[in-house]
Amino acid sequence: MVTISEIESEDEGEKEPLVAETPSPSTSAPESIASPSYDPAGASRKVSESGDIGSWISMIFAVLLALVVLKLSSPTTMKPRLWRPDELAKYNGSDTKLPILVGIVGSVFDVSKGRKHYGPGGGYSHFSGRDASRAFVSGNFTADGLTDSLEGLSPLQVKSVMDWHNFFQNSTKYIYVGKLVGRFYNESGLPTKEFVRATRLAARGERITKERKEEEVRFPTCNSRWNPEEGGEVWCTTGYPRIVEVISDDLYRGTVDKRCACFDEKAMKSRKGLEQYEGCPPLSQKCQSSPPQV
Repeated sequence: MVTISEIESEDEGEKEPLVAETPSPSTSAPESIASPSYDPAGASRKVSESGDIGSWISMIFAVLLALVVLKLSSPTTMKPRLWRPDELAKYNGSDTKLPILVGIVGSVFDVSKGRKHYGPGGGYSHFSGRDASRAFVSGNFTADGLTDSLEGLSPLQVKSVMDWHNFFQNSTKYIYVGKLVGRFYNESGLPTKEFVRATRLAARGERITKERKEEEVRFPTCNSRWNPEEGGEVWCTTGYPRIVEVISDDLYRGTVDKRCACFDEKAMKSRKGLEQYEGCPPLSQKCQSSPPQV
């Protein structure tokens, strides 16, 4: 049999057929078939791959086991229910097998995920196992201060308590687990008059906060600085410094807050109750607010 292949002629640059004769049968002895040789590197690689698979299986098993142990040791998620003060007291973090619960304005929350804060020795541990609503704004962590009574608090203070309540309510970390029977909820879990009063005060506090912000936009707070050598100084970039009463809940606190605000001439004529700084010219943009102390 004859096979034909094409090669490029070096002389003429053309392709021409080259005839190749079929080689005659060889009379030499056939080559022996080589047996597969042993490859140490390949063998060790297979052993290594086998070991890697075993390691991965062991690791996955260890992780699954840890998750099971963690699940079994973690407090079971509670369904919302009614609580009594003596029941709630058991969930103050002293028993590690129980969740840590916090009450505020009659709502009870599971704060176990914040154990380092609410557990024994934590910065918020005094709130655990009780409803200490008042202490959220008073900062009084004595036995008398750790109470759910909001009596005598101003609307702004009650609003601050409700802000804390809403923080827990809207948290993805802490879980609502029911209501505390007592000051804010009755035996049937219905709101009491005290709860209604608290929500009304908080709503008033919300309105006061809104009005204050609007007032500060219209009449910006003065710039100020103070040091012992020069005393206090206030000034306005636009307008003139005046002392004005702050929109507040003075009816409940018995005091009136004041601030320095910047008014233009037109606003000064229409706004009643403005006070000038003593010794400061009426149209001066800078006033001495307090004397030096040295």
